Amino acid sequence: MSARTIAIYGKGGIGKSFTTTNLSATFAMMNKRVLQLGCDPKHDSTTSLFGGISLPTVTDVFAEKNARNQQVAISDIVFRRDIPDFPQPIYGIELGGPQVGRGCGGRGIISGFDLLEKLGIFKWDIDVILMDFLGDVVCGGFATPLARSLSEEVILVTSNDRQSIFTANNICQANNYFRTIGGASRLLGMIINRDDGSGMAEKYAEAAGITVLMKVPYNADARDRDDSFDFAIRLPDVHEKFQKLAADILANRITPCKAAGLEFMDFVRLFGDVSNDAPFAATADELFGRKENIAVAEKNSSLNSDQQKMARCVEKLGANEQKIYRLAELEKKTISEIAVLMQHEEFAVRELLANARKELRRLFFEG
Repeated sequence: MSARTIAIYGKGGIGKSFTTTNLSATFAMMNKRVLQLGCDPKHDSTTSLFGGISLPTVTDVFAEKNARNQQVAISDIVFRRDIPDFPQPIYGIELGGPQVGRGCGGRGIISGFDLLEKLGIFKWDIDVILMDFLGDVVCGGFATPLARSLSEEVILVTSNDRQSIFTANNICQANNYFRTIGGASRLLGMIINRDDGSGMAEKYAEAAGITVLMKVPYNADARDRDDSFDFAIRLPDVHEKFQKLAADILANRITPCKAAGLEFMDFVRLFGDVSNDAPFAATADELFGRKENIAVAEKNSSLNSDQQKMARCVEKLGANEQKIYRLAELEKKTISEIAVLMQHEEFAVRELLANARKELRRLFFEG
């Protein structure tokens, strides 16, 4: 039977390797034969898995063998670790990549997969192949498992910060694109690592239609285990989470998501109000230091024109909304002060002020 193939994607430094390593260890403890495939030029995915050892990379071995006109063998690039209390060994490969500034990491990923396919990777006696992929690189090489359907399933790893969620959204969009042109990789869902309880990643997941598979709170003991090249799943509360996820994957209890990802403006609006203003264009004259006075005059004229336009828009609001808006924005009154002055409940003031601002945006940009 062919191996179950799962690609794990996320922003650099977000905990992909931590997640992949502990999931590999969990599968091995469940008596499954696991191969962890590091797909990052930093080639550090399997370091904790192998107790701190840095594995020779496919890129480096291929270069050395090619220079001597020799073929790469499985034993040159695939390594195993026998762990005393594990019923199965764990296997590891690092694809690696070029040194900084000396080549294309994505091209290295593509070449590495080409070599592994020639060596029959998908015919080996392995139960699960976990591919640890860097997600915040747009180069097509890093989308190889999606583009060529080399991974049956995809898991996104994120935390609650905007940049890591943005990366997850990009991978979701990429997977959806490849599905529309015949790709077969299915998105299982999202793992929230270092969960701080803010709920931002969950808010995104709900908006995008992505299942949250597991939440892993920040845990200093788990970090210390990882830093000392051990497994965080030796901690009972961490083990319970990974055990449940691994069991659900093996039993096919997770329904794949059909999420397409969010468009940019829909994404950024999850984090707060976003201006609809067009960016103000710079000119060659101002950048070369010419006609400074003209540029300043034009800018002031533009500001005055916008202020006049906004004043006209305010006059089009309803009486209560207009009064509350003027009190809040021009007189800088607090919600409590406005509620007393207008003899309204504070929640009603907030609602009227929000409606006023929303209507002003519409009037200003459509008018």
